[in-house]
Amino acid sequence: MFTRLKRRLRINRQSVAMTIISGGMIFVFTVLLQYLCFNNAETLSSPWHYECKAGFCQKLPITSNVTIPQSLPVCQLFCGDSGTLWPKPTKHYSIDNLTVHLNPQNIQFSGIKSSTQTGNLLQRNIEKLKENIRRFGARKSQTAGSALVIDFVIESDDIFRNLETNENYILHLTQNKNGKVDATITAQNYFGARYGLETLSQLIVLDDLRDEIHIVKEVHIEDGPVFPYRGLLLDTARNFMDKASILRTITGMSMSKLNTFHWHITDTHSFPFFSKTWTKFSEYGAYSPQKVYTEADVQEILDFGLLNGVRVLPEFDAPAHVGNGWQWVGGDSVVCYNADPWSAYCVEPPCGQLNPISERMYEVLEGLYKDFVEDFRPDLFHMGGDEINTNCWNSSSSIQNWIKAHGLDPDEETYSNLWKNFQDRAYNLVTKANGGKEIPAILWTSDLTSEKNIDYLDPKKYIVQIWTSSDDATIKRLLDKNLRVIFSNYDALYLDCGFGAWVGEGNNWCSPYKGWQLIYENSPYHIIAQQKIADNKQKLVLGNNLSFS
Repeated sequence: MFTRLKRRLRINRQSVAMTIISGGMIFVFTVLLQYLCFNNAETLSSPWHYECKAGFCQKLPITSNVTIPQSLPVCQLFCGDSGTLWPKPTKHYSIDNLTVHLNPQNIQFSGIKSSTQTGNLLQRNIEKLKENIRRFGARKSQTAGSALVIDFVIESDDIFRNLETNENYILHLTQNKNGKVDATITAQNYFGARYGLETLSQLIVLDDLRDEIHIVKEVHIEDGPVFPYRGLLLDTARNFMDKASILRTITGMSMSKLNTFHWHITDTHSFPFFSKTWTKFSEYGAYSPQKVYTEADVQEILDFGLLNGVRVLPEFDAPAHVGNGWQWVGGDSVVCYNADPWSAYCVEPPCGQLNPISERMYEVLEGLYKDFVEDFRPDLFHMGGDEINTNCWNSSSSIQNWIKAHGLDPDEETYSNLWKNFQDRAYNLVTKANGGKEIPAILWTSDLTSEKNIDYLDPKKYIVQIWTSSDDATIKRLLDKNLRVIFSNYDALYLDCGFGAWVGEGNNWCSPYKGWQLIYENSPYHIIAQQKIADNKQKLVLGNNLSFS
């Protein structure tokens, strides 16, 4: 049988040769061409593809005129002003309109040692990148395709962040002659390098026409943030949120290059923060023993924040917004706690304010600040300071007796001075907890930022977070006094607006609902221009802070 098969093959080869010799070249060439085309044709999952037209990816049939059909994810990489890059690079970017089949199992990095702090963090980020690519769900073998080699060029191994930290980066991506994709990320420090890696991740997609992972072939991006502070506030005191929810929030923030998780961790309603110095706070103040943030929880959230390039900024709001958790303290530390009717003593129930003349209160406050500083190691500390109600202090017999003993009148000026004295002592306690080194303190806009009190605020010590409307005259007053500001104006940046009222019926106080267009168009520089504030004050604007409470 084998002999007969060889004979047939010889006959076939002879026949082919005779055909070529006899002038049947065209037929053979046609057969060969069809063979080659058939074996090199792509197996696509759909008869449709997408083309970028007028800034949008449009669905079109794949015809013989289409040389390289594009899937929707690939089309979106290049379509529009900056494709899928988010946020849009601020300096320079150029993106080729071709992609390369990437082997997600062959992603390497160089230029740093994994034994360094920066190297370890970036290696963990690369592992996270690989895991995210696996979640794309490509069913084909993921061992084919080009390797990706990420080379980091970083000046400093310092991983401590502050408002002066340089977060710029340069990302250069190209396919070399050996077929590998080379990515070079140049930055001053870990934070810039991590943002470069975040941008790189946005250039990798699942090409679902081919069921392959693809990466853009040629890219050059020079990028850096406009503002040093880009935050999101989460209130976990009024409504407890578990650790997993906080980690998901930080993940989402990192994808948009937000860099500050503003953690409103205590309030009148609950005290879920575990204090090593005063363990009874969470015992008395948490909604339940399970709804407590332990020291281990805080450390995990801090580490996760660092991994994702996000500062964790604690807020201990005082002297108002306190109550639950303080029941055990004694020494007349808290006044008008759970006072009734609440509307006469505070803006929302339950009421409670620290007593500014109680020495026991300052003793306890010192221990709390010590715990906050030790646990969070902050470069900024949010001291709150909003919604003080003088009626609350006026209802306290001990405060009234103190005022009389000092020959003062129970008027607005006296209560303002009591508040200022509290703020001075509280700030000094934060400084003491930080080993004697001052930390920039953030305060909400309040009566302390009014025209009569604003000179009290030292621009070297305080940053003011604006939660009033964007047309409030307070904004100009703050900038005229050279105070640095963070915008959280409620007419654009409160994410909980437009829902049911917290107190009473109807909609809540910051209604109507704020759509995403309004939020994204909330430019601090535009607000300054509308208020006819000089351009040279722009340097005092640290950024925006979305609020969800």
